[in-house]
Amino acid sequence: MKKSIIIILAILLGAIALRYSGTVINTIKTNKEMKNKPAPQVTVDEIDEHSIIRTFEAPGRVVSKYRVDVLARISGYLTKSYFKEGDYVAQGQTLFQIEPTEYDNAAKMAQANVANLKAQLTYAEKQLARAQELVGKDYIAKSQYDQMLSQRDALKAQLSSAEASYSDAQRILGYTMVKSPVNGRVGIINVTLGNYVTPSTGALTTINSTNPIYVTFPLDSSDYALLANSDGEFNSNRKVELFMPSGEKYNIEGVQDFQDNKVDQSTGTITMRATFENTNNILIPGEFLTVKLYANKPSNVPVVPQTAVQENQAGKFVYTIDEKDLPQLTYIKTNGQDGSYWIVAEGLKKGDRIVTDGLQKVAPGLPITIITAEEMEQIKLQEQAEAQKAQDAENEKKK
Repeated sequence: MKKSIIIILAILLGAIALRYSGTVINTIKTNKEMKNKPAPQVTVDEIDEHSIIRTFEAPGRVVSKYRVDVLARISGYLTKSYFKEGDYVAQGQTLFQIEPTEYDNAAKMAQANVANLKAQLTYAEKQLARAQELVGKDYIAKSQYDQMLSQRDALKAQLSSAEASYSDAQRILGYTMVKSPVNGRVGIINVTLGNYVTPSTGALTTINSTNPIYVTFPLDSSDYALLANSDGEFNSNRKVELFMPSGEKYNIEGVQDFQDNKVDQSTGTITMRATFENTNNILIPGEFLTVKLYANKPSNVPVVPQTAVQENQAGKFVYTIDEKDLPQLTYIKTNGQDGSYWIVAEGLKKGDRIVTDGLQKVAPGLPITIITAEEMEQIKLQEQAEAQKAQDAENEKKK
Protein backbone atom coordinates (compact mmCIF):
# COMPACT_ATOMS: atom_id res chain seq x y z
CA MET A 1 0.00 0.00 0.00
CA LYS A 2 2.76 2.42 1.01
CA LYS A 3 4.73 1.51 -2.07
CA SER A 4 1.74 2.41 -4.31
CA ILE A 5 1.37 5.80 -2.62
CA ILE A 6 5.08 6.50 -3.10
CA ILE A 7 4.83 5.61 -6.80
CA ILE A 8 1.79 7.90 -7.28
CA LEU A 9 3.54 10.81 -5.52
CA ALA A 10 6.61 10.27 -7.62
CA ILE A 11 4.55 10.36 -10.81
CA LEU A 12 2.78 13.60 -9.67
CA LEU A 13 6.07 15.26 -8.75
CA GLY A 14 7.53 14.24 -12.06
CA ALA A 15 4.57 15.70 -13.95
CA ILE A 16 4.84 18.98 -12.04
CA ALA A 17 8.56 19.18 -12.65
CA LEU A 18 8.04 18.47 -16.33
CA ARG A 19 5.38 21.14 -16.65
CA TYR A 20 7.49 23.71 -14.77
CA SER A 21 10.52 22.99 -16.94
CA GLY A 22 8.35 23.41 -20.04
CA THR A 23 7.13 26.78 -18.78
CA VAL A 24 10.68 27.92 -18.03
CA ILE A 25 11.83 26.81 -21.47
CA ASN A 26 8.92 28.66 -23.15
CA THR A 27 9.68 31.80 -21.14
CA ILE A 28 13.35 31.67 -22.07
CA LYS A 29 12.40 31.09 -25.70
CA THR A 30 9.94 33.98 -25.68
CA ASN A 31 12.45 36.35 -24.07
CA LYS A 32 15.06 35.29 -26.61
CA GLU A 33 12.64 35.96 -29.46
CA MET A 34 11.78 39.37 -27.99
CA LYS A 35 15.46 40.24 -27.72
CA ASN A 36 16.13 39.15 -31.29
CA LYS A 37 13.04 40.95 -32.55
CA PRO A 38 13.87 44.45 -33.86
CA ALA A 39 12.65 47.35 -31.72
CA PRO A 40 9.41 48.89 -33.07
CA GLN A 41 9.79 52.18 -34.88
CA VAL A 42 7.77 55.07 -33.41
CA THR A 43 7.51 58.83 -33.62
CA VAL A 44 7.78 60.90 -30.47
CA ASP A 45 6.56 64.47 -29.77
CA GLU A 46 6.62 66.78 -26.78
CA ILE A 47 3.43 67.83 -25.03
CA ASP A 48 2.46 71.38 -25.97
CA GLU A 49 0.00 73.88 -24.49
CA HIS A 50 -2.95 75.63 -26.17
CA SER A 51 -4.66 78.83 -25.07
CA ILE A 52 -8.30 77.85 -24.64
CA ILE A 53 -11.46 78.77 -22.77
CA ARG A 54 -11.88 76.13 -20.08
CA THR A 55 -15.23 74.38 -19.89
CA PHE A 56 -16.70 72.26 -17.12
CA GLU A 57 -19.66 69.88 -17.31
CA ALA A 58 -21.90 68.93 -14.39
CA PRO A 59 -25.38 67.52 -13.75
CA GLY A 60 -27.89 70.30 -13.17
CA ARG A 61 -31.38 70.55 -11.71
CA VAL A 62 -34.06 73.08 -12.69
CA VAL A 63 -35.33 75.08 -9.72
CA SER A 64 -38.03 77.75 -9.56
CA LYS A 65 -36.93 81.25 -8.65
CA TYR A 66 -40.04 81.47 -6.47
CA ARG A 67 -41.96 78.61 -4.91
CA VAL A 68 -44.99 80.06 -3.16
CA ASP A 69 -47.59 78.31 -1.02
CA VAL A 70 -51.01 79.92 -1.54
CA LEU A 71 -52.64 80.28 1.91
CA ALA A 72 -56.01 81.42 3.23
CA ARG A 73 -55.56 84.64 5.23
CA ILE A 74 -59.06 84.48 6.75
CA SER A 75 -61.48 81.76 7.88
CA GLY A 76 -64.48 80.62 5.87
CA TYR A 77 -65.88 78.10 3.42
CA LEU A 78 -64.10 77.70 0.08
CA THR A 79 -66.84 78.47 -2.47
CA LYS A 80 -65.15 78.92 -5.88
CA SER A 81 -62.03 78.01 -7.84
CA TYR A 82 -60.98 80.00 -10.91
CA PHE A 83 -58.24 77.82 -12.41
CA LYS A 84 -57.29 74.30 -13.40
CA GLU A 85 -54.41 72.38 -11.92
CA GLY A 86 -51.30 72.93 -14.04
CA ASP A 87 -52.47 76.31 -15.42
CA TYR A 88 -50.06 79.20 -15.85
CA VAL A 89 -51.33 82.15 -13.84
CA ALA A 90 -50.35 85.82 -13.62
CA GLN A 91 -49.49 87.79 -10.49
CA GLY A 92 -52.72 89.15 -9.01
CA GLN A 93 -54.96 86.63 -10.78
CA THR A 94 -57.83 85.32 -8.60
CA LEU A 95 -57.48 81.63 -7.71
CA PHE A 96 -60.12 80.94 -5.01
CA GLN A 97 -63.07 82.60 -3.33
CA ILE A 98 -63.81 82.26 0.37
CA GLU A 99 -67.51 82.82 1.25
CA PRO A 100 -67.62 86.68 1.50
CA THR A 101 -71.01 87.45 3.11
CA GLU A 102 -69.76 87.79 6.71
CA TYR A 103 -66.88 90.04 5.70
CA ASP A 104 -69.01 92.06 3.27
CA ASN A 105 -71.50 92.77 6.04
CA ALA A 106 -68.70 93.81 8.40
CA ALA A 107 -67.37 96.21 5.75
CA LYS A 108 -70.84 97.71 5.20
CA MET A 109 -71.32 98.21 8.95
CA ALA A 110 -67.95 99.92 9.18
CA GLN A 111 -68.87 102.12 6.22
CA ALA A 112 -72.18 103.07 7.83
CA ASN A 113 -70.41 103.96 11.05
CA VAL A 114 -68.10 106.27 9.09
CA ALA A 115 -71.09 107.94 7.40
CA ASN A 116 -72.84 108.41 10.78
CA LEU A 117 -69.79 109.99 12.40
CA LYS A 118 -69.25 112.25 9.41
CA ALA A 119 -72.83 113.54 9.77
CA GLN A 120 -72.36 114.08 13.51
CA LEU A 121 -69.08 115.88 12.90
CA THR A 122 -70.68 118.16 10.28
CA TYR A 123 -73.44 119.11 12.75
CA ALA A 124 -70.93 119.62 15.57
CA GLU A 125 -68.77 121.91 13.43
CA LYS A 126 -71.80 124.03 12.53
CA GLN A 127 -72.79 124.26 16.19
CA LEU A 128 -69.25 125.20 17.13
CA ALA A 129 -69.19 127.97 14.52
CA ARG A 130 -72.40 129.49 15.96
CA ALA A 131 -71.08 129.15 19.50
CA GLN A 132 -67.89 130.96 18.49
CA GLU A 133 -69.94 133.97 17.38
CA LEU A 134 -72.07 133.88 20.56
CA VAL A 135 -69.17 133.56 22.96
CA GLY A 136 -67.58 136.59 21.32
CA LYS A 137 -70.68 138.62 22.19
CA ASP A 138 -70.90 137.08 25.67
CA TYR A 139 -74.25 135.48 24.85
CA ILE A 140 -73.00 132.07 26.09
CA ALA A 141 -70.42 131.09 28.67
CA LYS A 142 -66.88 130.29 27.61
CA SER A 143 -67.19 126.89 29.32
CA GLN A 144 -70.12 125.98 27.08
CA TYR A 145 -68.04 126.85 24.01
CA ASP A 146 -65.14 124.77 25.31
CA GLN A 147 -67.48 121.83 25.82
CA MET A 148 -68.74 122.04 22.22
CA LEU A 149 -65.13 122.29 20.97
CA SER A 150 -64.25 119.17 22.93
CA GLN A 151 -67.21 117.30 21.47
CA ARG A 152 -66.17 118.30 17.95
CA ASP A 153 -62.61 117.08 18.52
CA ALA A 154 -63.87 113.81 20.02
CA LEU A 155 -66.01 113.21 16.92
CA LYS A 156 -62.98 113.85 14.73
CA ALA A 157 -61.03 111.21 16.62
CA GLN A 158 -63.95 108.77 16.43
CA LEU A 159 -64.23 109.39 12.68
CA SER A 160 -60.52 108.66 12.17
CA SER A 161 -60.89 105.41 14.11
CA ALA A 162 -64.01 104.47 12.16
CA GLU A 163 -62.28 105.16 8.84
CA ALA A 164 -59.38 102.96 9.90
CA SER A 165 -61.84 100.20 10.88
CA TYR A 166 -63.60 100.55 7.53
CA SER A 167 -60.28 100.34 5.66
CA ASP A 168 -59.35 97.24 7.64
CA ALA A 169 -62.76 95.67 6.95
CA GLN A 170 -62.26 96.29 3.23
CA ARG A 171 -58.79 94.72 3.45
CA ILE A 172 -60.19 91.61 5.11
CA LEU A 173 -63.03 91.48 2.57
CA GLY A 174 -60.36 91.50 -0.17
CA TYR A 175 -58.87 88.36 1.36
CA THR A 176 -62.02 86.48 0.38
CA MET A 177 -60.56 86.56 -3.16
CA VAL A 178 -57.36 84.51 -2.88
CA LYS A 179 -54.94 85.79 -5.55
CA SER A 180 -51.67 84.59 -7.03
CA PRO A 181 -48.66 86.41 -5.53
CA VAL A 182 -46.39 85.60 -8.52
CA ASN A 183 -46.41 84.58 -12.18
CA GLY A 184 -46.04 80.84 -12.48
CA ARG A 185 -47.57 77.42 -12.84
CA VAL A 186 -50.14 76.15 -10.36
CA GLY A 187 -49.74 72.72 -8.81
CA ILE A 188 -52.25 70.31 -7.29
CA ILE A 189 -55.23 71.73 -5.38
CA ASN A 190 -54.76 70.50 -1.81
CA VAL A 191 -58.11 71.72 -0.43
CA THR A 192 -61.24 71.21 -2.53
CA LEU A 193 -64.33 73.42 -2.68
CA GLY A 194 -66.78 73.21 0.22
CA ASN A 195 -64.12 72.83 2.90
CA TYR A 196 -63.79 75.28 5.78
CA VAL A 197 -60.35 76.87 5.68
CA THR A 198 -58.38 78.97 8.14
CA PRO A 199 -54.89 80.55 8.08
CA SER A 200 -53.61 77.39 9.76
CA THR A 201 -55.10 75.03 7.14
CA GLY A 202 -51.88 75.05 5.11
CA ALA A 203 -51.28 75.49 1.40
CA LEU A 204 -54.41 75.52 -0.75
CA THR A 205 -52.08 75.02 -3.72
CA THR A 206 -48.48 75.82 -4.68
CA ILE A 207 -47.17 78.05 -7.47
CA ASN A 208 -43.74 77.61 -9.07
CA SER A 209 -42.46 80.60 -11.00
CA THR A 210 -41.20 79.66 -14.46
CA ASN A 211 -39.59 82.73 -16.02
CA PRO A 212 -36.81 83.43 -15.33
CA ILE A 213 -35.77 80.09 -13.88
CA TYR A 214 -32.75 78.76 -12.00
CA VAL A 215 -30.52 75.75 -12.70
CA THR A 216 -28.33 74.62 -9.79
CA PHE A 217 -25.32 72.33 -10.24
CA PRO A 218 -22.33 71.06 -8.22
CA LEU A 219 -18.80 71.90 -9.31
CA ASP A 220 -15.83 69.97 -7.94
CA SER A 221 -13.73 72.20 -5.68
CA SER A 222 -10.59 71.51 -7.75
CA ASP A 223 -12.42 72.51 -10.95
CA TYR A 224 -13.69 75.62 -9.17
CA ALA A 225 -10.11 76.55 -8.29
CA LEU A 226 -9.10 76.14 -11.96
CA LEU A 227 -12.05 78.27 -13.03
CA ALA A 228 -11.26 81.02 -10.54
CA ASN A 229 -7.58 81.00 -11.52
CA SER A 230 -8.49 81.24 -15.20
CA ASP A 231 -10.74 84.25 -14.63
CA GLY A 232 -8.55 85.80 -11.97
CA GLU A 233 -11.52 86.18 -9.62
CA PHE A 234 -13.89 84.00 -7.65
CA ASN A 235 -17.09 86.02 -8.06
CA SER A 236 -17.87 86.44 -11.74
CA ASN A 237 -20.82 86.02 -14.09
CA ARG A 238 -20.10 83.29 -16.64
CA LYS A 239 -21.73 81.84 -19.74
CA VAL A 240 -23.65 78.58 -19.28
CA GLU A 241 -25.20 76.19 -21.80
CA LEU A 242 -27.84 73.53 -21.12
CA PHE A 243 -28.32 70.14 -22.72
CA MET A 244 -31.64 68.36 -22.38
CA PRO A 245 -31.87 64.67 -21.36
CA SER A 246 -32.22 63.85 -25.08
CA GLY A 247 -28.85 65.54 -25.74
CA GLU A 248 -30.48 68.49 -27.52
CA LYS A 249 -29.03 71.89 -26.66
CA TYR A 250 -31.36 74.43 -25.02
CA ASN A 251 -31.59 77.38 -27.41
CA ILE A 252 -31.01 80.15 -24.82
CA GLU A 253 -27.72 80.73 -23.01
CA GLY A 254 -27.78 81.37 -19.29
CA VAL A 255 -25.58 83.22 -16.82
CA GLN A 256 -23.90 81.64 -13.80
CA ASP A 257 -24.49 84.41 -11.28
CA PHE A 258 -24.16 82.71 -7.89
CA GLN A 259 -21.88 80.26 -6.08
CA ASP A 260 -22.17 79.03 -2.52
CA ASN A 261 -19.71 80.29 0.08
CA LYS A 262 -18.59 76.84 1.26
CA VAL A 263 -17.54 73.40 0.05
CA ASP A 264 -19.90 70.53 0.80
CA GLN A 265 -17.72 68.27 2.97
CA SER A 266 -19.60 65.11 1.99
CA THR A 267 -19.17 65.61 -1.79
CA GLY A 268 -16.21 68.01 -2.11
CA THR A 269 -18.26 70.26 -4.41
CA ILE A 270 -19.47 73.86 -4.48
CA THR A 271 -23.08 74.59 -5.41
CA MET A 272 -23.36 76.93 -8.40
CA ARG A 273 -26.46 78.54 -9.90
CA ALA A 274 -27.31 79.86 -13.35
CA THR A 275 -30.31 81.93 -14.47
CA PHE A 276 -32.13 81.25 -17.75
CA GLU A 277 -34.97 82.86 -19.64
CA ASN A 278 -37.81 80.36 -19.98
CA THR A 279 -40.38 82.21 -22.07
CA ASN A 280 -41.83 79.04 -23.63
CA ASN A 281 -41.83 77.12 -20.33
CA ILE A 282 -39.59 74.41 -21.81
CA LEU A 283 -37.61 74.07 -18.58
CA ILE A 284 -39.67 72.36 -15.87
CA PRO A 285 -38.83 72.66 -12.15
CA GLY A 286 -37.27 69.44 -10.85
CA GLU A 287 -35.92 68.38 -14.27
CA PHE A 288 -32.33 67.08 -14.49
CA LEU A 289 -30.10 68.39 -17.29
CA THR A 290 -26.42 68.65 -18.24
CA VAL A 291 -24.74 72.00 -17.59
CA LYS A 292 -21.71 73.29 -19.50
CA LEU A 293 -19.95 76.17 -17.76
CA TYR A 294 -17.46 78.42 -19.59
CA ALA A 295 -14.59 80.38 -18.09
CA ASN A 296 -14.48 84.06 -19.04
CA LYS A 297 -10.79 84.20 -19.92
CA PRO A 298 -8.49 81.84 -21.86
CA SER A 299 -5.71 79.93 -20.12
CA ASN A 300 -2.77 77.77 -21.25
CA VAL A 301 -3.43 74.05 -20.77
CA PRO A 302 -1.54 70.89 -21.88
CA VAL A 303 -3.06 69.07 -24.86
CA VAL A 304 -2.38 65.70 -26.45
CA PRO A 305 -3.23 64.49 -29.98
CA GLN A 306 -6.26 62.21 -29.89
CA THR A 307 -4.41 59.71 -32.11
CA ALA A 308 -1.80 59.26 -29.36
CA VAL A 309 -4.38 58.31 -26.74
CA GLN A 310 -5.59 54.75 -26.15
CA GLU A 311 -8.18 53.48 -23.70
CA ASN A 312 -8.81 50.39 -21.63
CA GLN A 313 -11.03 49.52 -18.67
CA ALA A 314 -8.87 51.64 -16.35
CA GLY A 315 -9.23 54.74 -18.54
CA LYS A 316 -7.34 56.75 -21.15
CA PHE A 317 -3.57 56.31 -21.40
CA VAL A 318 -0.52 57.29 -23.46
CA TYR A 319 3.04 55.98 -23.74
CA THR A 320 5.45 58.49 -22.23
CA ILE A 321 9.19 58.28 -22.88
CA ASP A 322 11.36 58.18 -19.77
CA GLU A 323 14.96 59.38 -19.31
CA LYS A 324 16.23 56.03 -20.73
CA ASP A 325 14.17 56.50 -23.89
CA LEU A 326 11.90 53.61 -22.88
CA PRO A 327 8.09 53.81 -23.18
CA GLN A 328 6.02 53.80 -20.01
CA LEU A 329 2.23 53.45 -19.79
CA THR A 330 0.77 56.65 -18.27
CA TYR A 331 -2.93 57.14 -17.47
CA ILE A 332 -4.40 60.59 -18.05
CA LYS A 333 -7.61 62.47 -17.33
CA THR A 334 -9.09 64.73 -19.96
CA ASN A 335 -11.45 67.69 -19.81
CA GLY A 336 -13.01 68.13 -23.23
CA GLN A 337 -11.54 68.63 -26.67
CA ASP A 338 -9.82 71.36 -28.62
CA GLY A 339 -10.07 70.37 -32.27
CA SER A 340 -8.16 67.10 -32.76
CA TYR A 341 -6.59 67.32 -29.28
CA TRP A 342 -7.67 66.13 -25.85
CA ILE A 343 -7.36 68.77 -23.14
CA VAL A 344 -5.32 67.17 -20.35
CA ALA A 345 -6.56 67.65 -16.79
CA GLU A 346 -4.15 65.21 -15.07
CA GLY A 347 -1.19 63.00 -16.00
CA LEU A 348 0.83 65.13 -18.42
CA LYS A 349 2.54 68.51 -18.46
CA LYS A 350 4.20 70.66 -21.07
CA GLY A 351 7.51 69.15 -22.24
CA ASP A 352 6.64 65.51 -21.53
CA ARG A 353 7.54 63.20 -24.42
CA ILE A 354 4.94 60.76 -25.74
CA VAL A 355 4.66 58.21 -28.53
CA THR A 356 2.42 59.65 -31.24
CA ASP A 357 2.67 57.02 -34.00
CA GLY A 358 3.52 53.32 -34.14
CA LEU A 359 1.62 52.60 -30.93
CA GLN A 360 0.44 49.14 -31.94
CA LYS A 361 3.81 47.44 -31.37
CA VAL A 362 4.87 49.36 -28.23
CA ALA A 363 5.13 47.54 -24.89
CA PRO A 364 5.92 49.23 -21.54
CA GLY A 365 9.62 49.12 -20.66
CA LEU A 366 10.77 47.51 -23.95
CA PRO A 367 13.18 49.28 -26.33
CA ILE A 368 11.89 51.36 -29.25
CA THR A 369 13.46 53.05 -32.24
CA ILE A 370 12.56 56.71 -32.52
CA ILE A 371 12.22 57.99 -36.07
CA THR A 372 10.92 61.19 -37.65
CA ALA A 373 7.38 61.70 -38.90
CA GLU A 374 8.72 61.79 -42.49
CA GLU A 375 10.46 58.44 -42.05
CA MET A 376 7.28 56.96 -40.55
CA GLU A 377 5.31 58.20 -43.54
CA GLN A 378 7.76 56.51 -45.93
CA ILE A 379 7.49 53.23 -44.02
CA LYS A 380 3.69 53.35 -44.19
CA LEU A 381 3.77 54.04 -47.93
CA GLN A 382 6.15 51.12 -48.43
CA GLU A 383 3.94 48.80 -46.36
CA GLN A 384 0.90 49.87 -48.37
CA ALA A 385 2.73 49.22 -51.61
CA GLU A 386 3.81 45.75 -50.45
CA ALA A 387 0.28 44.96 -49.28
CA GLN A 388 -1.14 46.07 -52.62
CA LYS A 389 1.45 43.97 -54.46
CA ALA A 390 0.52 40.89 -52.41
CA GLN A 391 -3.15 41.52 -53.07
CA ASP A 392 -2.55 41.83 -56.78
CA ALA A 393 -0.61 38.56 -56.76
CA GLU A 394 -3.44 36.83 -54.90
CA ASN A 395 -5.97 38.16 -57.38
CA GLU A 396 -3.81 36.92 -60.25
CA LYS A 397 -3.71 33.38 -58.78
CA LYS A 398 -7.50 33.31 -58.56
CA LYS A 399 -7.73 34.02 -62.27
